[in-house]
Amino acid sequence: MNAELGPTFILDPVCTGAGRSAMQLKTPAFIRITHRSSGEVIAEGPLGFWGITSFEGNFYISRKCLKTSGFKPNWIPGLCVYKFLYVWLDLRLPDGTCESSVGWMYWLPNPLFPFIAFRPAVPQSSPALLVQETTG
Repeated sequence: MNAELGPTFILDPVCTGAGRSAMQLKTPAFIRITHRSSGEVIAEGPLGFWGITSFEGNFYISRKCLKTSGFKPNWIPGLCVYKFLYVWLDLRLPDGTCESSVGWMYWLPNPLFPFIAFRPAVPQSSPALLVQETTG
């Protein structure tokens, strides 16, 4: 504790991006999510609040970034104690096959998390999905 300046904090270079160029810090990431076995593009867009939002190891996809109409609710409900009520989504592929419970959507979300409301979501590390990230 520094008496003149108040509390002193040490910044971790991993968290602050120290050592990276300014261009790397400002360049937004572009995400493409595809179904592994069929190759169908599920979502494509910029990483961020208005595009594909990364939160707690999941991707929440805005409508403008959603590239498939194959997500259908299977009406199996779920409850998160702080994000509230969701339903699981099946992915119906053009060839007629169905990947069950590959995603979910919060239908009664916590108002503190507006970026998850009514957005299809998928895990970042699903064996059924391929996530590609590029900077550009």
